[in-house]
Amino acid sequence: MSYFDAASGAPLHPVARQALLASLDEGWADPSRLYREGRRARLLLDAAREAAAEAVGCRPDELTFTSSGTRAVHSGIAGAMAGRRRVGRHLIVSAVEHSSVLHSAELFEMTEVPVDRTGAVRAQSYADALRPDTALACLQSANHEVGTVQPVAEVAAVCREAGVPLLVDAAQSLGWGPVEGDWSVLTASAHKWGGPSGVGLLAVRKGVRFSPPGPSDERESGRAPGFENLPAIVAAAASLRAVRAEAEQEAVRLGELTARIRSRVPRLVPDVDVVGDPERRLPGIVTFSCLYVDGETLLHELDRAGFSVSSGSSCTSSTLTPSHVLKAMGVLSEGNVRVSLPFGAVSEEVDRFLEVLPEAVAAVREKLGAPAPATEFHEESLVVDALGKRCPIPVIELAKVIGDVPVGGTVRVLSDDEAARLDIPAWCEMREQEYVGEEPADRGSAYVVRRVS
Repeated sequence: MSYFDAASGAPLHPVARQALLASLDEGWADPSRLYREGRRARLLLDAAREAAAEAVGCRPDELTFTSSGTRAVHSGIAGAMAGRRRVGRHLIVSAVEHSSVLHSAELFEMTEVPVDRTGAVRAQSYADALRPDTALACLQSANHEVGTVQPVAEVAAVCREAGVPLLVDAAQSLGWGPVEGDWSVLTASAHKWGGPSGVGLLAVRKGVRFSPPGPSDERESGRAPGFENLPAIVAAAASLRAVRAEAEQEAVRLGELTARIRSRVPRLVPDVDVVGDPERRLPGIVTFSCLYVDGETLLHELDRAGFSVSSGSSCTSSTLTPSHVLKAMGVLSEGNVRVSLPFGAVSEEVDRFLEVLPEAVAAVREKLGAPAPATEFHEESLVVDALGKRCPIPVIELAKVIGDVPVGGTVRVLSDDEAARLDIPAWCEMREQEYVGEEPADRGSAYVVRRVS
């Protein structure tokens, strides 16, 4: 089985395993106690903090270990907002932030900054969103679904000039290197770089107004209550140091493998949209969407073929709503596949994936009745009733009949699936047809497409 979902959780690094087992024997005592076992545990905790702080690029007393990356995000946003409550309750986020950031931001007055079709923000957009009552700005260092690297340094400079702290979610990128720019608060999660799950990092620069949320606690500077999970913390710090030592060489190797996938998939599979920035991106992530394909079914096909991949497709979600990242980018959401290669992934596994993928996509399209090229032209306008049908059926039905109207004729697709609002315009751009717009209907909406060619 080839595991290609490292962006969700990287396999435990061998160094993490060794450190975890060793610290189970040496680091079980309370590090706040003065007896021998406690002093030994304190030495392990201090050493782990120094190693992690060096990797982050902050002082050891600026770094806190939390129970998860999500907890680090929640505590970081709540603490920064509480520390600047006299300024206001307004904060700025990008439209493609991780859900942990967006859920926290919903508790305040939030402005979402848009992204372009590669998933990147512009620093000027953050400058335009700043207000006198802006207490905090948030920006991920790199996107978790498409791998696009964000201009953190430029945004940090804009925020610094306005006197607004910037919180950076560095979960996806910290294993590859420190985050550039004059950020104020940083969060990360150990299981993203091969450490054990259940360990997060929260770094707060000196001089940043920060009020820890919840009841006060004596541990971790009051920012993470409860007894430290010392073995996991030691393993997290050890693995971060280990992957950093390998990062430069591994980035080149994995970058070449993902570039191979990005270039070959469109040649091997028709009607595919490779998304994300082709240059400013993390080395191991490549994402593409396939027309006329159900995302969940495709993932099952690839799983049976021996590949573990993930998806941002609406069809893999229990809510049947499009990925907010793909939606914000304005790209196709149906049939979405994210390949995220772990450290050590080999070329032979990638080549086998590229051999298996075309057959898997073809099999899914055949099950769903994907269209063959149409040659007859009859009516000036057609109506496609796709009500009650989920992605990608509305787009498949549209593709089947677009050739049945003359050039200049229109097709109205009736759909009550939210994914159609994203996928039909994306289909039009891929197929060089004109998306006229959305109209109200008795049920759902009518999406009007004009045939151009």
